[in-house]
Amino acid sequence: MPTTVEEYIQSLPKDRKEPFSKLRETVKKNLPKGFEETIQYNMIGYVVPKKTYPAGYHVTPELALPFIHIASQKNGLALYHMGIYSDLKLLKWFQTEYPKHCKTKLDMGKSCIRFKKLEEIPWALIGDLSKKMSPKDWIALYEKNLQESKLNKKNSSKK
Repeated sequence: MPTTVEEYIQSLPKDRKEPFSKLRETVKKNLPKGFEETIQYNMIGYVVPKKTYPAGYHVTPELALPFIHIASQKNGLALYHMGIYSDLKLLKWFQTEYPKHCKTKLDMGKSCIRFKKLEEIPWALIGDLSKKMSPKDWIALYEKNLQESKLNKKNSSKK
């Protein structure tokens, strides 16, 4: 498993290096200041560093708070965006904008956007999505959702 961004990129198949590098540059160029590039979950990740958010990720507190990850997978490239998973308004925006930028059908999971046709990645839309949330915004949304989740669990256990 690669332990650095450079090792990750070098490990990619030849036909994936160029589109993956373009995806990485699109995200990096457009992310607000304060996120840090790293390897996390065997992917390239953009995280809120521990120096900014010492509590880390509640599931694994020793890890920095994840935000965006990019990966080369079996059938294409994937972009994981925790803001889409956590903010219904952002998700609706992305789903509405996608057909304006791309002819292919949106292939998406909860936080994962999959790109099987590498020549049809909507670069401008990915750039716009990357700009939408600062580390401060992400921390506030993350903490709000975490508190709501804890409250919901507490309320459901009372029933």
